[in-house]
Amino acid sequence: MYSSPELDPQSKPRFYARLARETEALLADEHNQVANAANFAALVWQHVPSINWCGFYFFDGQELVVGPFQGRPACVRIALRQGVCGTAAATLETQLVADVHAVAGHIACDAASRSELVVPLRHDDGSLLGVWDVDAPVPGRFDAEDRQGMEKLAEVFLASLRCSARDGVVGSQRSIHSK
Repeated sequence: MYSSPELDPQSKPRFYARLARETEALLADEHNQVANAANFAALVWQHVPSINWCGFYFFDGQELVVGPFQGRPACVRIALRQGVCGTAAATLETQLVADVHAVAGHIACDAASRSELVVPLRHDDGSLLGVWDVDAPVPGRFDAEDRQGMEKLAEVFLASLRCSARDGVVGSQRSIHSK
């Protein structure tokens, strides 16, 4: 059984470094995408303050489909280039949005969300796996340190899947953005 210590969010770089180590420990002996996504989302939900949703959308070859998450029920499918998640998936660039109400085409899965941080997730060949999405109920909740921290956490998650990808466990999905 996994037991996580309390993490102090006062220094964001130290907080995210410690959370990355906790994530590595939690995911170390498992390589299943769904299992690791579920535990990853639960760990972030438990430790990152002032968020109201965190979770995954995985690319099914045509669109993003909700995966494991924490928070209120979510939009199930998001088209590429639509909303913050679809934009991150299509551009393969992290999206940090201080006020989602100022974004044309924002998809309001939870009306309480005011700021959002979305990190694209890539397979080793560069193709799209999905996105890691974190929402907050206050504008401006996320900054450059949160972006760097969440990108590092996403790298830890992706590293946990590499053995299963080599072994063919993740499954083949039609992908975009192949190198």
